[in-house]
Amino acid sequence: MKRTRIPLRKRLLVRLLSASVLIAVCSVAATAWLAVTTTTRALREEQGQALADDMDILARLSGYAATHPEWTGVQDTVRELSARTGRRIALTTPDRTLLADSAPRGTSLPPRAAATVDPLRTDTYTERGAQLSGTDPRAVGPYRLTSGERGELDAAAHDRQACFARYGIETTVTRTPSGRPVVEDADGTTSSGYVPDECADGRLNTSMPSEEKALAALQGHAAGCLTRAGLDPGTPLFFGLGTTGVLGRDATPGPVFGKARGAKAVRAAQTCLEEGRRVQLDPYVAPVAELFLGGGDTGAQPRWDMSPANKAKVVGVAGLVLAVTVAVSALVATRLVRPLRALTEAAQQPPDRHARVPVTTRDETGILAEAFNDLAERRERLEAQRKALVADVAHELRSPLTNIRGWLEVTRDGLVEPDAELLGALHEEALVLQRVIDDLRDLAAADAGTLLLHREPVPADDLLAQVAAAHRVAADTAGVALRTGTDDAVWLDADPVRLRQVLGNLVANAVRHTPADGTVTLTARRDGDLVVLEVADTGTGIAPEDLPHVFERFWRAEKSRSRRTGGSGLGLPIVRQLTDAHGGTAEAASTPGEGSVFTLRLPAAPPPGDG
Repeated sequence: MKRTRIPLRKRLLVRLLSASVLIAVCSVAATAWLAVTTTTRALREEQGQALADDMDILARLSGYAATHPEWTGVQDTVRELSARTGRRIALTTPDRTLLADSAPRGTSLPPRAAATVDPLRTDTYTERGAQLSGTDPRAVGPYRLTSGERGELDAAAHDRQACFARYGIETTVTRTPSGRPVVEDADGTTSSGYVPDECADGRLNTSMPSEEKALAALQGHAAGCLTRAGLDPGTPLFFGLGTTGVLGRDATPGPVFGKARGAKAVRAAQTCLEEGRRVQLDPYVAPVAELFLGGGDTGAQPRWDMSPANKAKVVGVAGLVLAVTVAVSALVATRLVRPLRALTEAAQQPPDRHARVPVTTRDETGILAEAFNDLAERRERLEAQRKALVADVAHELRSPLTNIRGWLEVTRDGLVEPDAELLGALHEEALVLQRVIDDLRDLAAADAGTLLLHREPVPADDLLAQVAAAHRVAADTAGVALRTGTDDAVWLDADPVRLRQVLGNLVANAVRHTPADGTVTLTARRDGDLVVLEVADTGTGIAPEDLPHVFERFWRAEKSRSRRTGGSGLGLPIVRQLTDAHGGTAEAASTPGEGSVFTLRLPAAPPPGDG
């Protein structure tokens, strides 16, 4: 048989290696992606927290600068913020003169400042986490109310709150950095919607003497700028009081001025007022300072940058994983493929060799090897049976044909007269040939599944009586007693002709092997849905080693016996085939020297008229 070459891409070893490599690559890629994603997310979250901490530090220090004229004493605040955030915090003047530092003395500063602390130009209070342009609301300076003014405004605020409550409006009172109270809605926004007439007394919107005095001073500080801008230095200011009470955002030229001079003049006046307010507040706030945090620029976007050494480690580990995967896969695949190759080579051996393969494992391939060996063994046994069948058939046909030919030749030569005795002998040999051919035909039909059965209810007692009557003469001639026995109302669902053939073969076989004065007994009994038929004899019996072979074709316990004393060797195989065709079973039991019992179990049928 020509060996088929398997393409490389279709070999099991290549497929297993390819699948393993693909799985390893996907695993490494997925692990690397997950590690990078997780690390980046963690860095981004850490960076976001760091930015929030940095803005809180800047807001605290800006508030300190807005409420203190000098940086003296800020060291305690710096240490407290550093301990809470875990960051190094350093404050210096614009020329890098150290004002305060949470790090030990002599520690070098980061290369760049994180932010500039200037409450007159940066607002870190109005919007949390943001740096707005303008003056920090906490820098109030001369606009801070006296205790008496605060008490007067507090009373007015509580009166307004009580007035709102009478109309079902819930409010709260908060305080601005200058000390002015502000009535807000319950959600924290300034109460600017519906105001009942009873509550609109205007007391909270009236400037206090301290604020009037500071506003007059602001007018003077802005006069020079207004003059340079070509505006009247006496331009009246509109004193707006918002949630913060911050003049830097709320102080603007009056509305009459805006209508008279236009938007450009308003912007110029606003600039002058802002410059004047910075000049006015400058004595009350700390000088501009530079803030240094941690290791440098905290405003950079979070990123994960892998060094060449780390890249080499990742590539090395990935390569090692791939190498180990390929090695292990190659080892496993080789162990899996080796038994398959052995099976292939054994299957390609010539049929007459019946090659076997060694069973080295107990896994699926080992089970496959055992199944292959069992198949080879059955094939070898069937081949031997086929050869024996051909030889036995040839032997069974040769003997009667040789006798017939011999008698015909001597008769043709005139040596023997064709009398009645000669014709009887030839007729007997022809009957032997007919029986062998009929038996072979029945076996062939049963093997092919074409054996036809004409089932009908059959009474067991009549069946046994017919079989006994057919073999009574042969039994009497051999000196064997033939007996029958049945239970009442035992019926079978069977083909009566084929069943008589089965029992006839068993009875003939029993009579042949039972010595004179022996007994052959036929019995029938009901066993649930089955009928048990037994043919028992008191003959010579069958040896235990021969008992498993009694239903094999052309088998004889004594090979030296001829077909005239030992039968053709087809009777018992026909018994089993016909019994199987009926859906029953045939069994044999024997005790050497005491006799044998052949048992048939066949489907029972209800007696006619019971249904």
